[in-house]
Amino acid sequence: MSFHETRFPADLSFGAMGGPERRTDVVELSSGHEERNTPWADSRRRFDAGLGLRSLDDIAQLLAFFEARRGQLHGFRWKDWSDFKSCPPSGTVAAIDQVIAHGDGARRVFQLTKTYRSGSASYARPITKPVAGTVLAAVQDVEMQEGVHFEIDCSTGLVTFAEPPLAGVEVSAGFEFDVPVRFDTDRISVSVASFQAGQVPDVPVVELRV
Repeated sequence: MSFHETRFPADLSFGAMGGPERRTDVVELSSGHEERNTPWADSRRRFDAGLGLRSLDDIAQLLAFFEARRGQLHGFRWKDWSDFKSCPPSGTVAAIDQVIAHGDGARRVFQLTKTYRSGSASYARPITKPVAGTVLAAVQDVEMQEGVHFEIDCSTGLVTFAEPPLAGVEVSAGFEFDVPVRFDTDRISVSVASFQAGQVPDVPVVELRV
């Protein structure tokens, strides 16, 4: 899969509408009860990039980005303004935001994750596109130094420690992140007259599994 490590202009994604979707198969039994199952382990996000456009210059910027990605051909990074940090939106990223694993004394490589909790239920979302320069890491609440104690691959979200964390200790991280996406269309229709009257083009964007 071809992916460009380039972020869609953040000022254009601000104001876009979208969020996570899941796929659930529901079978209604003759008794009236239901059987529910899902083929997806992870949610998938969809957005409408057209809703972030405010001027004709924005349209020109969108068209340039669309053409450079060759429509649906190449994936790219997207900033989801409603969910782009390891901490709450109003908070400051810290190395203890998310527990991503527990050490076993041998493993050195860990995937960044963000856990969503409600009551007794939770979902750990893999984070594959962290933003360079924002990733912090800690072992048992002791902050580590990037380039000395760990390295981060911002194209995969993998954290590699110089030394394996001891068995049983918490490995945590804090970060900002993007969503890997592609355009969900090979065509953008723009009417300058209708745009000035308040209408914007439909520009669907869909999350990629990477």
